[in-house]
Amino acid sequence: MSTPTATGSRPTTRPASPLIRHPHVDDGAQMWRVARDSVRLDLNPPYAYILWARDFHSTSVVAEVDGAVVGFVTGYLRPEEPTTLMVWQVAVDRSQRGQGLAGQMLDELARRTGAYTLETTITADNPASRRLFEAFAARHAAQHSVSGLFATEHFPDDQDWKPEQLHRITPLRTTARSHHQPGVDARARSHS
Repeated sequence: MSTPTATGSRPTTRPASPLIRHPHVDDGAQMWRVARDSVRLDLNPPYAYILWARDFHSTSVVAEVDGAVVGFVTGYLRPEEPTTLMVWQVAVDRSQRGQGLAGQMLDELARRTGAYTLETTITADNPASRRLFEAFAARHAAQHSVSGLFATEHFPDDQDWKPEQLHRITPLRTTARSHHQPGVDARARSHS
């Protein structure tokens, strides 16, 4: 849905603001399509996204425009460190790229989980992901450290796996966590 606006006497349309919310089981297939179309992500089977939307919905978000999922962040709180949010995948539909949606989803997920630390793994050949998480750290005035986590030998021999570097961002601003209001979605909060 577009929202009509006026610039002088010429009407223009502005795309609807994405609604950022926790996923539902019904979103799993759309999450898989966004991941598949991203080309960049390691694509999991559709079942994994459906299961993720069911079992890890409280630590994941989707962005929705006109009833369609146009982006998602999947994550979980680490059992050994329950204030650490491990981000598994971030994907944005081609139609929404370049608008800061990935960063908005990360910010919203950090608020919703109350995470003190955010972790993710990134391969050295993915500068876009590195920039996304560097910008996240800067917005949260947090330290950003990078270290090796999984080497090539940790992966099966039958594919060309690249080493995964651990990006650890901490401490996240406590003010970001204090803004979460249960029952209020991110779109409503951002327009108030």
